[in-house]
Amino acid sequence: MRHAIITAGSKGLGKKVTERFLKNGVSVTITYRSDKNKALKLFEEFSSKKHMIQIIQADVTKKEDLKRIVDETVKRFGRVDYLVNNAGPYIFERKKLMDYSSDEWDAMVKGNLDAVFYLLKEVVPLMRKQKFGRIINYGFQGAGSASGWIYRSAFAAAKVGLVSLTKTIAFEEAEHGITSNMICPGNITGKWKESDISDAKGIRDEETPIGRPGTGEDIAKTVEFLCHEDSDMITGTVYEVTGGLDVIHRYR
Repeated sequence: MRHAIITAGSKGLGKKVTERFLKNGVSVTITYRSDKNKALKLFEEFSSKKHMIQIIQADVTKKEDLKRIVDETVKRFGRVDYLVNNAGPYIFERKKLMDYSSDEWDAMVKGNLDAVFYLLKEVVPLMRKQKFGRIINYGFQGAGSASGWIYRSAFAAAKVGLVSLTKTIAFEEAEHGITSNMICPGNITGKWKESDISDAKGIRDEETPIGRPGTGEDIAKTVEFLCHEDSDMITGTVYEVTGGLDVIHRYR
């Protein structure tokens, strides 16, 4: 049985990815930071697949927590085939770089860039032994071209760094059957993070050019495609799943 680690996989976009893996017969280790009750609900929703689910409390800004995630995963399941770096701190308040505190900057870089490095250090050696691995990172629309993002400077800087890391790992680990790609979700908010595409059909969204809201399933299906065994020719790429919306320049 293949196994996936999905950070922050119990809610939002991560939950839809978790659901997709379970429905495809892939066992999962998911992490949560503080909402334990939400995480435990997965056992209720997938009662017949409890044996395929491991839930771990972890803070991705802490190096020791990241190592523990992988250690506990290997102890129970013996392998890691997919790493989906879904977790990542985000500051919703719109403010310019000079208004960020040092702690806020550190949280953005540690949670969105450093965390991936430390997880890769633990996971890539396992994938090398298996001669198979799929790494999925998340970015933002425009990250691939190092776009500046007003009011989101710290988050954007970390994610642009992650673009380079995503591509570098793709080049370095290709010979081991490991691929590395980035998905950049559009403006998927609120209830739509845990919604299916069918829920959005018929719902008019004037802001998104495609005409409907984006959903968590849009992201989950993209993850599913990139994780397929036959998707090995796709590596070092940045996929934007935005419905044509220019997320960055909405406030300009």
